[in-house]
Amino acid sequence: MKIAMIGSGAAGSVFACYLNKGGAELTLVDRYKAHMDKCSECGMTFVSPSGTEVLTGFKTAYSAENIGVQDIVILMVKATQTDGIFPSLMPCIGPETVVVSLQNGLGNDETLQKYVPAERILYGFGTIGTELPEPGKCVSKPESGVIMRFGAVKRSDASVKVGEYLEACFNRGGCKTVFESDIRPFVWKKAISNSGYNTISSLTRLKVGEFLSGNDGCELIKSVWKEGCEVCFAATGVDLWPEMLDELPRLKDGFASYYPSMAQDVLIHHRHTEVDLLNGAIVKYGKRLGVATPVNEAFTRLIHCIQSNYDIQY
Repeated sequence: MKIAMIGSGAAGSVFACYLNKGGAELTLVDRYKAHMDKCSECGMTFVSPSGTEVLTGFKTAYSAENIGVQDIVILMVKATQTDGIFPSLMPCIGPETVVVSLQNGLGNDETLQKYVPAERILYGFGTIGTELPEPGKCVSKPESGVIMRFGAVKRSDASVKVGEYLEACFNRGGCKTVFESDIRPFVWKKAISNSGYNTISSLTRLKVGEFLSGNDGCELIKSVWKEGCEVCFAATGVDLWPEMLDELPRLKDGFASYYPSMAQDVLIHHRHTEVDLLNGAIVKYGKRLGVATPVNEAFTRLIHCIQSNYDIQY
């Protein structure tokens, strides 16, 4: 199957490398010209716990308008950009193309249904720390256990066929993956988890292990998670709170020396963040379902203040 990776930055490149190692045919699409050119000319240097290797065979493009109709289109741009870029993706999406969101946050399935029928949409996430230190080089910092999960918005012959194909490719490539029958609880858990450590790391300017080394950081993250779990329960009937408490040791060990993606956006790149798809989405769903979310609302507004004023900050 022909796959287009729309948004081949740090995470998109890492996901593409695992698929490449699993035998998939990929076209990388990204506006980062130096990165696309290096991958096309020299291949991608892939750094993972297994070692460093150079992967070849990638096609590259700066946009999706002239790459031809694809069997699978994977979205790895920031979820806040999906509506803006989707018109440019239509030339590569045919009547049988399955669109896959592996983007952070809540509500990606709802966004895609504005453009593609539900039976041709998969969505999910990877639990992988990623970096793009230079053009043509990406770094994977996976956690233990299952590190990629996705599922269908509406199961159909097309969505199941693509889901099983991607599951097999990722697993062959060394990325332990599950095509879930019901992805919703996993998406909520990932978004709630991210809403805690991503945002607190961004606001405190500390790596995950550093702010979790003290009681204040632990209590802050639990307050964010508690609200998220209450909203999730109202939305799905699934109580994630006991599982979320088990997340703290995992984060302290796995992400101790890591600035998560939102912190990289705020502290390093001065970019627009995904807070509206994380804490902001918890607030939005909370209002829809009648659940109070004051901590998540405060954190969302704080990140908004920061990202609107990069040029004048002390």
